[in-house]
Amino acid sequence: MDRSITSAFLSIVGVKFLLISLDFLSSPLLTRFLGEGYGDYALLMSIFAIYMIFVSTGVGDGVRKYVAEERDRPHWDRHVVGFYLRLALLLAAVGCLLLALAARTGFIQNHLGTSYQTYFYLLSLLVFTSQFREYTRRTLMGFGLERYSEPLLFLDKVLFIGVGVGLAYLGYGVPGVLIGHMTGAVTTAVIGLATIHREVSLSTALFDIPSREFPRRELFAFNGLSIVLILFLTSLYQIDVVMLGFIGSTQETGYYRIALTIAEFLWIVPLALQNTLLHSTSNIWANNDRDRINSLAARITRYTLLFTILLAIGLAALAPAALPVIYPADYIASYVPILLLLPGCVGFALARPILAIGQGKGDLRKLIVATGAAAVVNVTLNGLLIPQFGMHGAATATSVSYGLMFVFHLWSARQIGFYPAADARIPRALAVGAAAAVPIFLLTRLLGDAAVPLIVLELPVSLLVVPPFGAVVFLVLSILFGAVDTDEIADLLETAPDPIANLGSNLQQSVRSVSTGAQLLLIVAGIGFLVAGIALAASGAGIGDTITGPDGDEIDGETNPDEPNTEGSGETDDGGNNGTNESDGDGSADTDSGEDSTADSGNGTDDTGNGADDSDGGNGDSSPFGDDSVFDGDGGNDSESGDTDSDNDTASDNGTDSDNETNSDDGDNGTDGDTDTGNDSDSDGGDDDAWYE
Repeated sequence: MDRSITSAFLSIVGVKFLLISLDFLSSPLLTRFLGEGYGDYALLMSIFAIYMIFVSTGVGDGVRKYVAEERDRPHWDRHVVGFYLRLALLLAAVGCLLLALAARTGFIQNHLGTSYQTYFYLLSLLVFTSQFREYTRRTLMGFGLERYSEPLLFLDKVLFIGVGVGLAYLGYGVPGVLIGHMTGAVTTAVIGLATIHREVSLSTALFDIPSREFPRRELFAFNGLSIVLILFLTSLYQIDVVMLGFIGSTQETGYYRIALTIAEFLWIVPLALQNTLLHSTSNIWANNDRDRINSLAARITRYTLLFTILLAIGLAALAPAALPVIYPADYIASYVPILLLLPGCVGFALARPILAIGQGKGDLRKLIVATGAAAVVNVTLNGLLIPQFGMHGAATATSVSYGLMFVFHLWSARQIGFYPAADARIPRALAVGAAAAVPIFLLTRLLGDAAVPLIVLELPVSLLVVPPFGAVVFLVLSILFGAVDTDEIADLLETAPDPIANLGSNLQQSVRSVSTGAQLLLIVAGIGFLVAGIALAASGAGIGDTITGPDGDEIDGETNPDEPNTEGSGETDDGGNNGTNESDGDGSADTDSGEDSTADSGNGTDDTGNGADDSDGGNGDSSPFGDDSVFDGDGGNDSESGDTDSDNDTASDNGTDSDNETNSDDGDNGTDGDTDTGNDSDSDGGDDDAWYE
């Protein structure tokens, strides 16, 4: 991506992350303050989103696309802004009137209930305010002013939380939340119109009617096709909520809405790309630069796939810990729908940038066919599965249709003339995901229910530790598997604003200087890192779990290294007398044979946590990894003298992993005496592997 597209993307994605954070703040509060009314609110907003397609979609997409094209016509910008401003006024007035009439005539009360009459009166006002919020934001994006358009979106969300959530807390229910939406929309619309006025005089644009040469027919055609396209698109993630609201219970609708909110976290980056690419690629298409389009589409598809796979793994692993913290306890019921939705959300995430690039060309018919096919599948499957399986049926139906979006839009892209999967490296990305999922899930399992006490809640340690750990593992594996190249990372950083660009330049120089041997070392280190992660969690023990030895005795990990362990789990060495017996608390003896034998040498007896005899016999390491095992820091010859090692989770040279183990080596005539207190000492040949449950 070039600097202009990257800068626009970074402006949008930064705000997207903030908005998602605010959603995670507001939605739990709304579920608590609205109670069962949250299901009514979710249904109401889904209806409103579908309704606004007819009012706002053509205006927003049209003004964004055509302002960005900068055609060689006199006053092109002003005429486009004025054309869509007049259209926005007309459609907002009609949309507002229709909703008010529906509430006035009793249509709403007859179909949804009497409480919805007030809701729809307020929605009619929200139509007008939302129309101009979107018009101003999309116009600013067309001018390339994302640095203004996206902060306005953030301001809208902040005002909604402050007013809407505040009124819900005071007991005003759903009407109070709708008033919060209107407050944010009015404020941002006024600020946005004032910002546009600095680029184009709005009064002149509103009343300056262009000549017959102005391509009104083209703009109207784009509007109409955009409405059809976005109608199909929106139905994919709204029709399931509407159908579940009519068929299922209010409580189930609320659970499902939360599942969608969390699963759609995967769309942060794809949505930012979609918002950036429509107007950013319009000029590229106008210049008929297909090579640049193909290169851009392929790289974006690959990056999107990798990022969404990483997020999907993280959400699947951490949702059980996060849900009880964010939402009321009963919302843990949303977890299964989340798991069902995640695979499809990855597919939909890949389809979004492809869709935007196709929109940038203006050839919407093929996009409509592909999206419409997925929408038909969605409605059909939801109609079949919701009556039988409720929210789980809705999640399954929606996930299937989401996944088909990627398949269908690969076809539409080829028909339009670009190839997003040409360098997507999909098999490698899937391999990275499969490999990264193992240590991520195992670490989550290992941390268990451990939590950090805060002022008002206990925050699970896994929410703090797993995300950065998973990101590092995933990045390393992506490079090792060839899903992404290091020079690509450097190039991407260089296109960003300073000081990130300087970091990219430095990385680029470092990459060029890296030798083949260093790259091989990186591969070995990465594989060793993965193996170590698997071995670490092989015991299946979480923090705080009670561990028992082979004889059934509990191991509390508190054995005094200076005293014999009478619980049968520790071992006392005598300090290193040549060939002496080592007495264990369970009565067994460990004999170190050989002159000047050491506890860690290749020809002596190794120590054990339960009196078993682990002998290397001088013929090599007993580890299944051999003499050059990644567990051997000194190449397989582990003779030590006078060395004191006190670690948690120390791996010995024979492949034995000991958690909370203290090795105390006192050199005596070249002999090491080891006193080990083992808590959960498992060899690599153990059979107590555990998986995430």
